[in-house]
Amino acid sequence: MPEATDERTFLFADLAGFTAVTEAHGDVEAAELAGRFFQAIRDLLPGHEAIEVKTIGDAMMVCCPSASNAVELGLRIVEEFWAHPDFPTVRVGVNSGPAVEQDGDWFGAAVNLAARVSGAAEGGEVLVSEATLRSAGELEGIELLSEGEHRFRNVPGPVRIYRVLRKGQQAPDLPIDPVCRMAVDPDHEAGRLTHEGREYHFCSLRCAAAFASDPEPYLAVRAD
Repeated sequence: MPEATDERTFLFADLAGFTAVTEAHGDVEAAELAGRFFQAIRDLLPGHEAIEVKTIGDAMMVCCPSASNAVELGLRIVEEFWAHPDFPTVRVGVNSGPAVEQDGDWFGAAVNLAARVSGAAEGGEVLVSEATLRSAGELEGIELLSEGEHRFRNVPGPVRIYRVLRKGQQAPDLPIDPVCRMAVDPDHEAGRLTHEGREYHFCSLRCAAAFASDPEPYLAVRAD
């Protein structure tokens, strides 16, 4: 029987709005996008002593022996895609705790909570649990913003989580295509439309046409 190991830190990263990308651009383009996303993360793993566990849809699960390395990796993943317009924003969740390793996969409450924390993040955010911060110790050059206590499905009791950012650093303020949820470079957009006094930018004429024909489904929708 496998036994719980010493503490590990688990990171989940996924593409915010991947469902919208698939609906707007089709399965093939969405799959290619996910493949580029996974490869970009794989390129970062060796520098953070992290190991890919598996991919699930548009998400990758990563295991790190070091909580501080996991936090840094989460920031690097998000930053990697700031420079990629026509790509969905990325969100990351991190949690630490004991888990069970079996056949290269990891199981346990710590893993499940890491996935829940990731699901609570917005695009461009790295959220970490209090357990990860305790394990990481002092994080130089990092700013912590409390997100308060969250209650997650099948997790007993509230969990305090934090957003981590580099001190003095701001993400590029690129507009988001309301149809496919991808970031748009205004200098290379396919078009823009104004609806009820607000300007919207589009990565493709297909997205612009979908919005023009019926904007309501695309307004104030949280990326998933």
